[in-house]
Amino acid sequence: MQMQFIKLREKYPNFYFHNYEIIDNGDNYEIIYYFEIPGLKSFTPKTIIAKKQIINSDYNYISYLVFHMGLVELISYWKCTCSPNVIVEAGFLDNYQCEWFKKLYFYGLGEFFFVNNIKTDIETFMNLSSTGANLVVSPKTYQGQGNLVAIGGGKDSAVSLELLKGQDNTCFMINPKEPSIKCVEASGLREYFSVTRLIDVNLLELNKEGYLNGHTPFSALLAFTSFLSAYLLNKKYIVLSNEGSANEATVIGTKINHQYSKTYEFECDFNEYVSKYFKINIKYFSLLRPLNEFQIGLLFSHYKKYHTIFKSCNVGSKSTPWVWCGKCPKCLFVYIILSPFLMEKEMVNIFGQNLYQNQKLLKIFIELAGYAETKPFECVGTYNEVRYAISLCIQKHTGKLPYLLKYFQDHYPLELTHKFENDFNNLNNLDDNFLKIVKKELERYV
Repeated sequence: MQMQFIKLREKYPNFYFHNYEIIDNGDNYEIIYYFEIPGLKSFTPKTIIAKKQIINSDYNYISYLVFHMGLVELISYWKCTCSPNVIVEAGFLDNYQCEWFKKLYFYGLGEFFFVNNIKTDIETFMNLSSTGANLVVSPKTYQGQGNLVAIGGGKDSAVSLELLKGQDNTCFMINPKEPSIKCVEASGLREYFSVTRLIDVNLLELNKEGYLNGHTPFSALLAFTSFLSAYLLNKKYIVLSNEGSANEATVIGTKINHQYSKTYEFECDFNEYVSKYFKINIKYFSLLRPLNEFQIGLLFSHYKKYHTIFKSCNVGSKSTPWVWCGKCPKCLFVYIILSPFLMEKEMVNIFGQNLYQNQKLLKIFIELAGYAETKPFECVGTYNEVRYAISLCIQKHTGKLPYLLKYFQDHYPLELTHKFENDFNNLNNLDDNFLKIVKKELERYV
């Protein structure tokens, strides 16, 4: 792919973020972005935001936040050709902002570069410049209240919903699917705030034609979109459900991380950026950052009402209804992390099968346990907590071990010394009131 990368950059040297517009349709804001790769395609992706729950409506400030959303949206289209020059005509960026977004793009595309075997560096992969007018945003008098809680439909956001019970919560989703909505309903909440994101069909056509394609930092788009949503709804906190395990690199010895925009580093960068440029007091943080995936699995195992409705499988999300495919790294990881706490019958009731019996999952199993060059490019836990969960399952199992557990026992040492249920990650952005909630709930079950 390196030669294709070089040729595409030579053929298509420029990418333009021309403009954007916000159309008030009465019930919705329809946001349209105008991107172009000259000589190839123009793109007009859209974002639709319902207005019915909106409290704040300063158009100039909304426009400023929408511009920033576009700066993240553009990366999905830029990656087709990796044009060396990105020219932002839709607004102004100072040198700090250019460097900030270049860092986000570079590390957020770490998996994209690795999987496509593209060799580049943060200095030369892109020249980001702006020629647009400076959008002057004066500080706002803003007194936000309550939490905007991002929901994805998996176990993590369900744990956050349980931890925040009784608080002033509004759930937030982009392109919500049935499991996400059902998790909100199971928590006892009746309303949620949703945003619809529409990808330009020209991008989908280029993907089919063999232009460069791969993973982009969707969680960064979630960050900027949730900030706009929090402002519109007058919220004080944006609550994510990214755990401490997200900080581990996917490729050993590098900063290549499938989950870069879920890391503590990005979370801190984002809060620093919004403090400097957005000038209102909305705090973005992950409630589960003090916890590891093992602890989240422990807590979730006690929240039975979610067990038959939550979904995390990205492959299965493309089906209707959303299902567990039973073949991918995400399915196997969630199975592993829950298996120390639930009976086999309960696990089969969730996943439809005992994944430990599936011999076709051996390669993924070895990768998840850290005995391969990389772990899967998925949102999965650290090697050590995977090994600990597997070791606990082997220890507690009676009778004949299923295939994958038997393989682990025969090839690797059990790792039971470090008790992951007792960990607490102090690198987090939680205020004291949220820290107390997390600690209290963990103490209930440990």
